[in-house]
Formats: sequence, C-alpha cells, structure tokens
Amino acid sequence: MTAAESNAPDLNRHALHVRLQSADTALRAGLNQPCGETLVRAHIERALAHIREAETALHNLARARTVEQLAEQLARIDEMREEVRSQEVAITTSSIRI
Repeated sequence: MTAAESNAPDLNRHALHVRLQSADTALRAGLNQPCGETLVRAHIERALAHIREAETALHNLARARTVEQLAEQLARIDEMREEVRSQEVAITTSSIRI
C-alpha cells in the first residue's frame, strides 16, 4: 500500500466534512432570507439538524443517532413547541379578557 492509498480514507473524510460545512453554511444563509414561509423554514431547520448529526457520525460514530431516532426526537421537539405556543395563546387570550 502506498502512502497516498493509506491517506485516502482521511482525505475522503476531510472532503465530506468540507461538503457538510458548505451545506450548513448555505442552509443557514437560507434561514436569513425573508421567505416568511414557516414550512420552508421548518424544512431548512430539519436539514440543518441532519447535517449536524452527519458531522457527529463522521467524527464519532458511536455518538450519532440513527436517522429514525433523530426524526423522532425532532418530531417530539416540534410537538413540545406547538404545546408551548398553544399555552402562550391561551394565556394571552385570557389576559386580554381581564
């Protein structure tokens, strides 16, 4: 095995890391766009979470969650956010009546 062949896996990992960072940067720039569509923003945020998890897997596979685990946890977070929003609306509505 040549020196170049032994370095190939590290170079491939580095190249993948650079691509993930580029994708992260592009998506974050998209979050700052005045789109206004909550569905678009939700998809961008979900994509960012998947990119961060891919970076975790790239650096430490044992710490990474499966795609299914990540999706389930993100869904639970979305549910909790919606519950908090509905409670805030209920509090705001009741305080307006007072």
